[in-house]
Amino acid sequence: MHASSRRTFLKDIALAAPLPGLAESAWGGLQAKRAGRLKVAAAYTVFTHRSHANVILENFLEPYYFNGKLVDPRSNFEVVSIWGDQSAPGDFADDVIRDYGVSRYDSIAGALCLGGNELAVDGVLSIAEGGLYYRNNFDQILFPRKRFFDEIAAVMRKSKRVVPLFTDKHLSYRWDWAKEMYDTARAMKIPFMAGSSIPLAERRPALELPSESPIEEAVSIHGGPVEIYGFHGLELLQSIVESRKGGESGVSRVQFLEGRALWEAAEQGRWSLALADAAMATELPLNGKAWRTFQPEPHGILVEYKDGFRAAVLKAGDDNIRWNFACRLRGETEPRATRCYVGPWRNRYCFKALSHGIQHHLLNGKAPWPVERTLLTTGILDTAMRSRSRGGVALPTPHLEFAYQPNDFSAFRETGLTWPLIDEAAPEPRGVIAKASQLRR
Repeated sequence: MHASSRRTFLKDIALAAPLPGLAESAWGGLQAKRAGRLKVAAAYTVFTHRSHANVILENFLEPYYFNGKLVDPRSNFEVVSIWGDQSAPGDFADDVIRDYGVSRYDSIAGALCLGGNELAVDGVLSIAEGGLYYRNNFDQILFPRKRFFDEIAAVMRKSKRVVPLFTDKHLSYRWDWAKEMYDTARAMKIPFMAGSSIPLAERRPALELPSESPIEEAVSIHGGPVEIYGFHGLELLQSIVESRKGGESGVSRVQFLEGRALWEAAEQGRWSLALADAAMATELPLNGKAWRTFQPEPHGILVEYKDGFRAAVLKAGDDNIRWNFACRLRGETEPRATRCYVGPWRNRYCFKALSHGIQHHLLNGKAPWPVERTLLTTGILDTAMRSRSRGGVALPTPHLEFAYQPNDFSAFRETGLTWPLIDEAAPEPRGVIAKASQLRR
């Protein structure tokens, strides 16, 4: 989202009335259902402490603070059914069933149809992150996001009714499958949302760029595994640069570099060491250049856009809450830089913002940001992993040369609320969510 839309989204996606014209949408009838609570089904890979199923669903099951305002999702939503692909030690499913009256089914179709033959819920969460899955020859984790999507879409197709769908993180480890998911959602008119929590994190110092900003170059930095955190780094990057002057035009080439090749590319001016230093200085104010010697040695994904814009996503050190960004605007000598604060106690507070956005999507049938952003970052990541497997060769990406426009949510009213208010003052959660909260602290 560009500055005005992101800022307004973070201040007020406060579960307002559906957008105009929604009653005539392909999933009609939602406005009538709002007299009661919307029924939500969740399909997940694993449901353990701090899994994505945990940090998303807890914000549907219990009150939470967002922008200093207590939100009780139970006034709008009822999680009625769950289905899990795997179980692991410490699994929460039995506790959630007991403490919250949720029903568990033995298939995705069963969860969506509540044991019947037709779609019986008003929204679906597909959370295929975490668990034990094989890797392919490109070192990509074979998370079953496409399988989940296909089974969900099959229920909607059979029922001749669609409802809003959220799929966590990137669409698939394979570009062709991701594109098929996107095309299917468009053809069926499924309100489709996907993506990362990191673009919604608080930025310290605050960084908001107006739409059509003349961004000349940008760097995003993370401190985690190459694929699963590289995606977050790409989403952070894309969430800012997509609203650059001229709009998003798509990506023409991607290259994964590590070791000496990464530093040589910086010397050649293909990515900016100065911007990376500025990004890291928001975290390490006394020595923003220290990251250059971090171990394991940094690696990077270089992204060249169709319009000539260039950016890099770097991995620096080993820190799973490192999310830094810097860019340079034409005519300015000093970079603009920030780091993303994901929450106290390393508990991923940004998932409250993500969950709030998902709730907006389920209520309004319109995602807070375009799913095309996640389609693009999915394609970049897949290409980067293939480049990595081939020793860092640059790969052309004509399939990623597509344009899109960021969503504009400026029509939402300003609330004047501040972000964030730590959730210690929230009502004490009960049951398994209470246990998880104690563990986080």
